[in-house]
Amino acid sequence: MKAAIRAGGFLALALSASAAFGHGDVQPQPVDTGGLATLGEAWREENPYRGDAKAITIGDSGYNQNCARCHGLQVVSGGLAPDLRYLPLGKEGDEYFVERVRHGAIINGMTKMPAFEGVLSQEALWAIRTYIESKHEE
Repeated sequence: MKAAIRAGGFLALALSASAAFGHGDVQPQPVDTGGLATLGEAWREENPYRGDAKAITIGDSGYNQNCARCHGLQVVSGGLAPDLRYLPLGKEGDEYFVERVRHGAIINGMTKMPAFEGVLSQEALWAIRTYIESKHEE
């Protein structure tokens, strides 16, 4: 009987720990884009902040608050989600990025990437793209 109680206690502790440390549903965090040029309502087709040091700094913070839990710290994936260091540079990569961040990705009925349009500003998302580009690898 004592063994069963201990096993039940261990199971409850394990379930509590997994709930506390699992990524689960996480509220998107706002990104302060102060200091960046305002982009307006219409989505840009290409990254307007490419190479901008201020955008990289802002994007670093935005990425770590909103993307790192799936795509990995410093854009190095642990396997849960694509490794964004290999996202193509230029227009091709921008098109893929915009599609994914605006509309997300649902695969086999499961949300694999949430849609960020209307959640984070275009400025915040392009700053994140600029940060990702700064970590690019071939």
